[in-house]
Amino acid sequence: MTRLTWICHGSTVANREARFPLDEPLDERAVEATKAIASLLQRADHVFASPALRARQTAEALGLAAETADDLADCDYGRWAGRSIYDLQQTEAENLAGWMTQPDETPHGSESVTAMCARVGAWMDGHLRLGGHAIAVTHAAILRAAIVSALKAPASSYWLSDIEPLAIVRMTSNGNRWALRLESASP
Repeated sequence: MTRLTWICHGSTVANREARFPLDEPLDERAVEATKAIASLLQRADHVFASPALRARQTAEALGLAAETADDLADCDYGRWAGRSIYDLQQTEAENLAGWMTQPDETPHGSESVTAMCARVGAWMDGHLRLGGHAIAVTHAAILRAAIVSALKAPASSYWLSDIEPLAIVRMTSNGNRWALRLESASP
């Protein structure tokens, strides 16, 4: 049995300002908030993190020594990186709407939702039989893609999951498939 715990990185200025991220650090409050959830994690046999600074800083704040995994990198937002949703609604409303409703669209000139879901699904498939417990510290976009992959849902369902900073998503694998694991809050 393989257990996989996904952790979304802590908050950044881009999160607060509703911008597509650049490679930016956690904001000041995020480090303390991240340290506060460390006790919710179980010992891990393997720890992976996106190469992005915010993901690596989250792993560090959790006290985890993570191996960088390029397949856990955030979506490549191309020319939209650093731009706000508000700005895009004003200047490229049709392109933004197309990207959010058509998973194969790439109006930003880079990675589509479909391609990102395939990338994350392939990474997950490569770890089906890893065994033990793995932790992956990454981005909201990647957690959404992982959920789509685990459920074998169409890429069009990608936008149906809201993932907040420091969200934790747990999955298990029997060696053949992934399943979401919902845990009780009681002892």
